[in-house]
Amino acid sequence: MKFIWLRRDCVGVKVPETVNTYCPKCNAHTEHKVSIYRKGKERALAIGARRHERELHGYGGQKYPIQRNKAKTTEKKTLVLTCSKCGRKLMREGVRLRKLEIVR
Repeated sequence: MKFIWLRRDCVGVKVPETVNTYCPKCNAHTEHKVSIYRKGKERALAIGARRHERELHGYGGQKYPIQRNKAKTTEKKTLVLTCSKCGRKLMREGVRLRKLEIVR
């Protein structure tokens, strides 16, 4: 399966559920399960969250401008490839797409 990353005018791309690609841990080409990367839950006790919360207390309100309108019409989709033999996860660089579909 070849990923065509050169075309920028892609509206929707269909990606197969499994891909045969190189695994650096196995040092061979193996079958990889494809999934879309999703951000994890933010920790409430992280230093940045605590600092931001402290800045909002008292008079003065928000310390930096909140972005109201989106500049981009698409999001970058990153693929996560999981090796079927060793379980190592590889990230494929994100591409701007309107829709990415994993085909069964």
